[in-house]
Amino acid sequence: MTDLVLILGDQLTPQISSLSQASPQTAHIVMAEVTDEAFYVRHHKRKLAFTFSAMRHFRDALRATGWNVTYFTLDAGLASLREAVARTLQDGSYKRVLVTEAGEWRLHQEMRSWADTLGLPVLVAEDGRFLASHDDFARWAEGRKQLRMEYFYREMRKRTGLLMDGDKPVGGQWNFDKDNRKPAEASLFMPPRHATPVDAVTQEVLDLVADRFAEHPGSLDRFDLPVTRAEAEQSRDHFMQHALPGFGDYQDAMLAAEPLLYHSNLSTALNAGLLDPLDLCQRAEREYREGRAPLNAVEGFIRQILGWREYVRGIYWREGPDYVRRNALDARRPLPDFYWTGETDMTCLSKAIGQTLELGYAHHIQRLMVTGLFAMLADVDPFEVHEWYLAVYTDAYEWVEAPNVIGMSQFADGGLLGSKPYAASGAYIDRMSDYCSDCKYDVKQKTGPTACPFNALYWDFLARHDATLRGNPRLGPVYRNWDRMDADRQSALRNSAGAFLASL
Repeated sequence: MTDLVLILGDQLTPQISSLSQASPQTAHIVMAEVTDEAFYVRHHKRKLAFTFSAMRHFRDALRATGWNVTYFTLDAGLASLREAVARTLQDGSYKRVLVTEAGEWRLHQEMRSWADTLGLPVLVAEDGRFLASHDDFARWAEGRKQLRMEYFYREMRKRTGLLMDGDKPVGGQWNFDKDNRKPAEASLFMPPRHATPVDAVTQEVLDLVADRFAEHPGSLDRFDLPVTRAEAEQSRDHFMQHALPGFGDYQDAMLAAEPLLYHSNLSTALNAGLLDPLDLCQRAEREYREGRAPLNAVEGFIRQILGWREYVRGIYWREGPDYVRRNALDARRPLPDFYWTGETDMTCLSKAIGQTLELGYAHHIQRLMVTGLFAMLADVDPFEVHEWYLAVYTDAYEWVEAPNVIGMSQFADGGLLGSKPYAASGAYIDRMSDYCSDCKYDVKQKTGPTACPFNALYWDFLARHDATLRGNPRLGPVYRNWDRMDADRQSALRNSAGAFLASL
């Protein structure tokens, strides 16, 4: 009698909790590419190619270290992971199934029924790759009226000792975000992009995805994502040496010709299990301690992993499976078609979406303050926005994507995650990017057919949601500005926004 260990496509870690309970002598591993997981949203071709290639490379690495692995490719025609487990169980005598918890409620709830349908115990282990367990987050959240990331982040700093001098934060403050909002100029010397070459395994996957997923969004051209632990570590080291020193200053900047700027683009490998979050933070801290990277860059990088990444996971599991359906602003507009094509006269959206469709990547400000901002101002249904983000980004798994979209980007949770909506006019995009200089619309104009749509949409959004948002203390000054406008000015802004929305 042996253990059957199921490894999911984002659990590509040798120390994953399900494997840590087994041994090569007494366990049989199963991995599977199944249609339910491939098609439940219209995943970007690049995301599918990364996942299948990384899974196949992990399979080979496990076999090389003595594990017995059954691997079902997509051509096996299996619909679900449960079906893959059931088929494997037919070929041997097993005492139990071991699996690490899934990263989303949909699959987590399905696994609860497996013991009954499979006829033997199914042990679902907590995912130990995170720095805050479910119990850790629950203890932190208990009794708090507001679950603000900043306070969670401070607790995590204290617990891990990262960027701490005794019981005080290095540099005398916890957060250097105010130093990290510089616009970038195209003349900046950009770090060289790190590209991973395509091997035979990856090429086979690229051919498969091009054939089987031709109708899915995105491009496979110049695929260069790391698909093994060694490749991911090379990308990590390249970022630490070449880009981390400039990451802080320009992490919010956007340039049309520079999709990465100083960002790491490591989240795809990290979220699939090819990199370790604590190791990344410790290596970044070492760059500061040894004088190779400034504090604002290192703190900002660590905050994204130790703060936001851990925090949004805690929110996701704490709030339950209905979180993705929350719609506090009652937004009902369908997602505009241009989110799937990039074909719009608004240059900022065209560039951010075009880059997303090409690479399966956009950095956090492009996601929050361009594609997310427009969707919120236009009252797009947040569930449709959520499904788009889940589909098009190679690093998107529901535990990390949904809180960032539902809570932070769309304010659809009513302020649980964010203290106010991230609403802005075209002036913000103009300040932080070079998008507006080559746009059909004039960012300086507030109303009319040639005015930047973000300008009127911003005020119209606030007016539409006056009853819900006016009481927010962080929006008080904004509403006072609105109240100071005369009625004709208010009408012009609202009519301009209405005309634009009607044209979508």
